[in-house]
Amino acid sequence: MEANLRWVALTAVAPVAWGTNYFVTHEFLPADRPLSGAALRALPAGLVLLAVRRQRPRGAWWWRSAVLGVLNVSVFFVLVYAASQLLPASVASTVMAVSPLTMMLMAWPLVAERPRPAHLAERPRPAHLAGAAVGLPGVCLMLLTGAGGVGVPGILASAAAVLVSSFGHILTKRWTADADVLASTAWQLTAGGLFLIPVAAAVEGPPRELSASALLAFGYVALVATALAFVAWFTGLRHLPSGTVGLIGLLNPVTGVLLGTAVAGETLAVQQVWGLVLVLAGVVLGRPMRAGRRGTRRAVPRPAAGGSFAGEPADCSSGGDVSAR
Repeated sequence: MEANLRWVALTAVAPVAWGTNYFVTHEFLPADRPLSGAALRALPAGLVLLAVRRQRPRGAWWWRSAVLGVLNVSVFFVLVYAASQLLPASVASTVMAVSPLTMMLMAWPLVAERPRPAHLAERPRPAHLAGAAVGLPGVCLMLLTGAGGVGVPGILASAAAVLVSSFGHILTKRWTADADVLASTAWQLTAGGLFLIPVAAAVEGPPRELSASALLAFGYVALVATALAFVAWFTGLRHLPSGTVGLIGLLNPVTGVLLGTAVAGETLAVQQVWGLVLVLAGVVLGRPMRAGRRGTRRAVPRPAAGGSFAGEPADCSSGGDVSAR
């Protein structure tokens, strides 16, 4: 029990850090630089994780890292950055909490494929559908109550981020069954950051001089809310049941709401409070119940058909990836 509490505490670092990312981005980072802001979040984090897990892609994973890096990092991080600037932190973090439910609905058509990946071929259970039916209206209450600070651009950016993260998670699970999760994440972050640098230079112009507070904020977002958060998350997935880790993930929207209301002075209408409650209830209902299953599962060392990562045997300890946050 004491050991489990330590793993729970370590795992909780991830959703708390992700929840603070919305507040830090909204309060301290330049609002008109989403491309360079996303690059400064992704690339340093990717390089740090590459230093932790020194493995290089081989075979198909060279182009898979590039594709997933563009989708899960370049596009997703830009949308999250924009949503964080355009929406109150409490609203942005709550909307992103519905990503697991959206991913479940998007993955549903895969049950009809022949052949299909075993880890995706799960027809939603009644409890999963009930979770979606409860959580999605909660998001509508959070966004469509006419509260101050919730505009159409922010809603579109947030909705697009949810869809991109859900699709990216599905695609990553299809490709990473035999890949080391930490190594694949490191290469996705690195590839996504490298792709964003020339795009940011072309669209946003040369880098601007940043204040000390902005530099500290970028350091926090890259090293704590991205690199450290993913290491803590993957470690928890290796030592705790997946259902436990999923419930710990609810600290993400809770942190965003607490920071937004207590520190940033944001106010939630009664309808938005009910929306938050519905989102949390829907995510709890939609979590897979797999009693006794641990998050650790070592793959038998064997060559992957589509290529893998050179180095240690593949680690299938999680279904998580950078698209989650």
